[in-house]
Amino acid sequence: MTRLIREAPPRANIELGDVTHHNLKQLKKINTVVLPVSYNNKFYLDVLQSGELAKLAYYNDVVVGAVCSRVDTSENMRRLYIMTLGCLYPYRRLGIGTVMVQHILNCVERDGNFDSIFLHVKVDNKGAIEFYKRFGFEIVETKQHYYKRIEPADAHVLQKTLTKKAADAAASSGGSSTHHHHDAEHCLEANGDEMGEPAGAEPNAPVNVNNHSSIQNSTSQQTPPAPEKNR
Repeated sequence: MTRLIREAPPRANIELGDVTHHNLKQLKKINTVVLPVSYNNKFYLDVLQSGELAKLAYYNDVVVGAVCSRVDTSENMRRLYIMTLGCLYPYRRLGIGTVMVQHILNCVERDGNFDSIFLHVKVDNKGAIEFYKRFGFEIVETKQHYYKRIEPADAHVLQKTLTKKAADAAASSGGSSTHHHHDAEHCLEANGDEMGEPAGAEPNAPVNVNNHSSIQNSTSQQTPPAPEKNR
């Protein structure tokens, strides 16, 4: 009797790498596919100065996602703002989104001087809200008419509170407002377990109408071959 030997599938390797001048085009390509808006050169120049707060995600040495965040010192606090976080459609629900979020949480913990971490999410993106709640985020405010030319236009502010100062500020916000965050760059969207929807909508960014007419399905229709590693 011939015994069939089945080889175990290769173990997936998820890594995060620095954003550099050499791979900046790969970050732009990822964002073009997964985000419903376009970003100018200043955004990417700022990302190059972000250090550990901006990372490319690699799945078996292929670039498949990215996270970009920055320090926000408004409202007399020091907060970390997650600007964008997204993953190419075929690579979602593989744990890549979790790795990126956990990296940001680790950066904040090592720093030890942040009052909170926050981001914006469209009010109808239930998957993203549940995704972040698993990491200790909660809705602390709803900004009406936050987005331009994207429906629905309202955004929840999700925050992971780290100090009493941030908790008191969230409690005094009243839960709803009609103004934009003074320097808010983007929202972040996910769906289900692992980033099932593209990230990002900058309130005043030029809208890429080819991407944002159907945010739910845009990436599944436009995902190009993922670029090879170039660190």
